[in-house]
Amino acid sequence: MTPVLWKGIYPAFLTPFQSDDSIHFEMFKKNLDAQLAAGIDGIVLGGSLGEASTLTRDEKMSLLRFTKQAITRPIPVIMNIAEQSTIEAIQFAIDAEKNGADGLMILPPMRYKADDRETVEYFRRIAETVSLPVMIYNNPYDYKIEVTLGMFEALAEIHNIQAVKESTRDVSNVTRMRNKFGDRFRILCGVDTLALEELALGADGWVCGLGDAFPAETVAIYRLMKAGRYPEALEIYRWFLPVLELDIHPKLVHYIKLAATLTGIGTEYVRAPRLMLEGEEKRKILTIIQEAIATRPSIPDFTKENKIKQTERV
Repeated sequence: MTPVLWKGIYPAFLTPFQSDDSIHFEMFKKNLDAQLAAGIDGIVLGGSLGEASTLTRDEKMSLLRFTKQAITRPIPVIMNIAEQSTIEAIQFAIDAEKNGADGLMILPPMRYKADDRETVEYFRRIAETVSLPVMIYNNPYDYKIEVTLGMFEALAEIHNIQAVKESTRDVSNVTRMRNKFGDRFRILCGVDTLALEELALGADGWVCGLGDAFPAETVAIYRLMKAGRYPEALEIYRWFLPVLELDIHPKLVHYIKLAATLTGIGTEYVRAPRLMLEGEEKRKILTIIQEAIATRPSIPDFTKENKIKQTERV
């Protein structure tokens, strides 16, 4: 099992399909190789961008096993849990651990708006069933349940609940969590358009969406921010923002898949009930992505500087 540090860039991986609706494992591997070459720090499988709601349990486990075999350097593979019942979520967590997952990302209960006590108990029962480290996905904007500071206080008692994917869209939550808990929970930004802001406030990482199409630029923003090279990170981020805004649209899966297709590391096929983009909507999104590709910035060489700093420390 690969240790999970909950720091750095964790792309929420797309699930590429072929025209016959089957998983395109060859294209998945191509995207994975591009991510690894860019320097990602972890992988999140089976999330919203991965079209988890349309994947079967067997498909999710197949993706997990394939990823574990295909990675060329030791980074953690995190499986997302988004189930309707506690029993189903627990069984999924057990299956994920057996199939090689290094950690879990857990959403609140689906389809039922659980209250605070029910939500905490849901997270508790899943986390205590397995030995895997856990990241809580806090996204009241999309899933209608907010994990409050009081709820995190109760969850802090569970040793393997270690991180939060912060997607409340309130950047001050980073500071609230730090003020309340110090470093008890790692904080990873979960909204692409707020990544630079949350990194500036001390977030530990970024669960990214557009990294699926532009991995090098995503990693560069994180590395530059952590190196204190804010102006360089800001320059890339300003270029990136029109594309990052595709992450906060109800059709983020369609749009980001189209972006990954145009950068050569994805397919635009989606699984029903989603339908392929067409007409004016597709032309509009194509224009945004094509403009970004045409003006793609050069990436500063932060690798050499980091090696120099490591040598100096030795």
